[in-house]
Amino acid sequence: MLSHRKPTLSGRYARTAYLFLAPAILFFGVFFFLPIGNVLSTSTRTGPQADRFTGLGNYARAAADPAVHHAFLVTLVFSLAVVAGSIVLGLALALALNQPLRGRVAFRVALLVPYLTSVAIVGLLWRNILDPQLGVLNRVLGELGLPPQEWLNTHPLATIVAVTLWQGVGYTMVLFLAGLQGIPEVYHEAARVDGASGWLRFWRITLPLLAPTTLFVSVMAVISGLQAFGQAYIITNGGPGDATDLFVFHIFQVAFDSRDFGYSSAQSVLLLLVIVAFTVVQLRAGRRGEIQY
Repeated sequence: MLSHRKPTLSGRYARTAYLFLAPAILFFGVFFFLPIGNVLSTSTRTGPQADRFTGLGNYARAAADPAVHHAFLVTLVFSLAVVAGSIVLGLALALALNQPLRGRVAFRVALLVPYLTSVAIVGLLWRNILDPQLGVLNRVLGELGLPPQEWLNTHPLATIVAVTLWQGVGYTMVLFLAGLQGIPEVYHEAARVDGASGWLRFWRITLPLLAPTTLFVSVMAVISGLQAFGQAYIITNGGPGDATDLFVFHIFQVAFDSRDFGYSSAQSVLLLLVIVAFTVVQLRAGRRGEIQY
């Protein structure tokens, strides 16, 4: 005789869990894993239609390409500047706006608005502001008796770093604010009783307890910086020359200007590996730092 066993409670829970996870699994499968598989396949091919198999030829070509080296170096400098600026400015603003100041909520909202604005709108806005003839910034300099500046020609990389920080520092500030408000006030009160100065309390209490927040901010800033595209495309178009030839912008040019989709796909895979490597290194270093604290 056949036995009909009723499904166990854990089995029903598992089926229910998979049912609720199915939309997310389908979404990631179609819009994440499937495109990655397609890029991996395309990276092993060459030709205008990516129809000729070349194996690892595109990767070898990228490893020896000076243009790829330059784009990666520019992107690395850009990312490091964005990471350092995000941490310093975000933490400074969070410390200031964590004080009982009048209108601090309005300041927080004002700083967060640029982050909620698309990169395209921010890029167009700042391209007009920095225009050497019609830009508002040079008009202000003229009113102050100062000579106009060719911002996008003399300081192109620093300019797009500044624009990126202007847009994203509000988000970093919110993260640090959440971290600051999660620190028990009793620690600071005990330090005050022991006679610790404000700087010593910040260095010995606030900063160590903000280590998880700082780690998250740095990881997200590196990932965002390595994938930056809109700033170079809209504000400087990679120029002047190749001074702001960010890696993703370089991949875009290879794909849509040179129509070499296999080569651009190989560079995309290399960028993914670099992002994963940087993230793993940061997470391991951050965990060691937390253990030391």
